[in-house]
Amino acid sequence: MLKVALAQMTPIWLNKEKTLEKVIDLLHQAGKKNADLVVFGEGVVPGYPHWIGYTNGAAWDSTVQKEIHAHYIKNSIQLEKGDLNEVCKVTETYNMAVYLGIIERAGDRGNHSLYCSLVYINPNGEIKSVHRKLQPTYEERLTWSPGDGNGLCVHELEEFTVGGLNCWENWMPLPRATLYGQGENLHVAVWPGSYRNTHDITRFIAKESRSYVISCSALMTKNDFPKNTPHYDLIMENVPDVLTDGGSCISDPRGEWVVEPVMNEEKLITAELDINRVYEERQNFDPSGHYSRPDVTKLTVNRERQSIIDLK
Repeated sequence: MLKVALAQMTPIWLNKEKTLEKVIDLLHQAGKKNADLVVFGEGVVPGYPHWIGYTNGAAWDSTVQKEIHAHYIKNSIQLEKGDLNEVCKVTETYNMAVYLGIIERAGDRGNHSLYCSLVYINPNGEIKSVHRKLQPTYEERLTWSPGDGNGLCVHELEEFTVGGLNCWENWMPLPRATLYGQGENLHVAVWPGSYRNTHDITRFIAKESRSYVISCSALMTKNDFPKNTPHYDLIMENVPDVLTDGGSCISDPRGEWVVEPVMNEEKLITAELDINRVYEERQNFDPSGHYSRPDVTKLTVNRERQSIIDLK
């Protein structure tokens, strides 16, 4: 049995330090509940770029957009500078793994562009993969950069093999197939939030892969925007009362709920997963095993980390 914890939380929006404090507090709570794996939502540190859709984000050469974006950069995670060191220490203390959604300020891409990244930290407190979202969705492209295949990998955790994707990547058939082909049987899907995203796709992926699927979301309401945010008054003019309503949930390998979507509530959601349920469902369908035809169709994956320079 693997004990998992979904940390459905509201970030201290665009405040890296305060949001990390909240993450660490939830990790302590999960550790005291003997969780083996803790999952957080997409880009929860320091938060999702909610301003774009409400402040004419596509306006060219806009001072408003530049100033908010600069604030976002300054509050994003720099892995090379140790921004997640305390998170890693806590995971090691409790011998538990973590999937954490961050906005990454990538040193290997010049240290100024932002990536929506999903970080896996193993029970020894080591960062083992950083998956940069392959394709930011719609207005996200105005602030996030497209990632690469370097983080399309899986990790052994107890008897499970875990992998993860960001938000609408979970609707991309080939990235899913990449993880399936590496033996994934516990799929982690992270979202900025919203029941409309998680209630169908979570169970669909479970049925397709015959794996457990965890969907973890964040929360955000109009009242959660800090008043010191650049152009706060402009943002407040248009944002709805609820921007993301959660919807974190867990499906079993048959596509049936282990935990139904949890709405509008900050909560540490826990459940125990039995690997035998995976083995039972793979008897009649295994998408990368006996129910595949690699002699007919085969997937090629480029996992090279992309950079503009190759220092010898």
